[in-house]
Amino acid sequence: MGPGGSSGAADGSSVDLRRDGQAAVEWVARYLETMRDLPVRAQVEPGDVRDRLPASPPETAEPFSAILRDLDEVIVPGTTHWNHPRFFAYFAITGSEPGILAELLSAAFNVNAMLWRTGPAATELEELVLDWLRQLLALPKRLHGHIEDTASTSTLAALAAGRDLRPGGVVLCSEHAHSSVDKDCRILGLELRKIPADAEYRLRPDALEDALAAEETAAVVATVGTTSSTSVDPVPAIADLCERYGAWLHVDAAYAGSAMVCEELRWAWEGIERADSLVVNPHKWLFTPVDCSVLYTRRPDVLREAFSLLPEYLRTNVDRVTNLMDYGPALGRRFRALKLWTVIRCYGREGLQALIREHVRLARLFASWVEAEPGWQVVAPVPFSVVCFRRDGSDEENEALMERVNATGEVYLSHTRLDDRFVMRLAIGNARTTEADVARAWELLRSA
Repeated sequence: MGPGGSSGAADGSSVDLRRDGQAAVEWVARYLETMRDLPVRAQVEPGDVRDRLPASPPETAEPFSAILRDLDEVIVPGTTHWNHPRFFAYFAITGSEPGILAELLSAAFNVNAMLWRTGPAATELEELVLDWLRQLLALPKRLHGHIEDTASTSTLAALAAGRDLRPGGVVLCSEHAHSSVDKDCRILGLELRKIPADAEYRLRPDALEDALAAEETAAVVATVGTTSSTSVDPVPAIADLCERYGAWLHVDAAYAGSAMVCEELRWAWEGIERADSLVVNPHKWLFTPVDCSVLYTRRPDVLREAFSLLPEYLRTNVDRVTNLMDYGPALGRRFRALKLWTVIRCYGREGLQALIREHVRLARLFASWVEAEPGWQVVAPVPFSVVCFRRDGSDEENEALMERVNATGEVYLSHTRLDDRFVMRLAIGNARTTEADVARAWELLRSA
């Protein structure tokens, strides 16, 4: 029966899609509306959630209402609420209403877009929406893009391409590069060398040149918006060296790349057109639910050479099409483009810019409060929406302060180490975060 017909429980489960679907949407709406009343970080001990659920599967079908009941009684109390407006840890993210609804639609289609033939609409929508995103971020024309689950996988694909061009070469990155680079090198059997950073936590080109001159290099990873401090590595100088020494240049802009919807932040894009590959995660700061990581490349032929594998059972007689399985490690591919397409359409360029600009404003406001308070200091530049700060005192005192604040359940902060000191981080990125939320975090820090 078509989309307008009756659904019932045609799949053999106990669910009535219309009745239970309305209840599920109502549950989601209530969850989002009342989230401020919940502790941001889960207030449970290891094993608590599992102990409250049956050890064996049910013998007979249970009603969907029982699932919603257990969400309220077990899952919500055992969840750290990343979608909370006072989640300021790591990189704050948003599962927006458009993205949430699009996930439902994607699950209904349940396609596997490994080949164009197995998902024509999913494949072509992915190509289209990534060109939309390219335009929004002011990236060069003629980039090939595809969606992976996370930046770890996108970077894995990029480094595999560099390895195929220069087998046996090492990978070079800043000491502040994301740990996924370490893990990907371990998976690919590549040696990784860390390059020291300058006083603003940016990769030093002079130290990079020394390393490039010393041994064969397969790839260099530059970061636009490092995880610890959101510093921006000097991409133009790094690109010069990669071209001179023949190394693949991969740029990790998983967090900060989304901010390039705003013209005033595009100083961080200088030299980006010279990158061989680039990763941007819409699920970090473009209000798209996890997972959605975009890998762009100006050399798709190299990625295709690294990953294309066509057994007989996947052969088709359809020519002149893109089979997205050929550009990354995964064969099975979810319809992730649908949620990114929906988010972009439902916010528009202006809506995305307004949210990004407000988050940057709030971060700079918080930084100004810290700088004005005796005994506190901002310890890194604030180019985007993350503030690194600490209070005068020992590392142990700063860590204890952060734990006291987090234990209130009202906010959740994370930390890093810069110049071998414990540093707190406040990351703003949720679409529902207000100035009052940021002010409450500062009030708690001062009173704790």
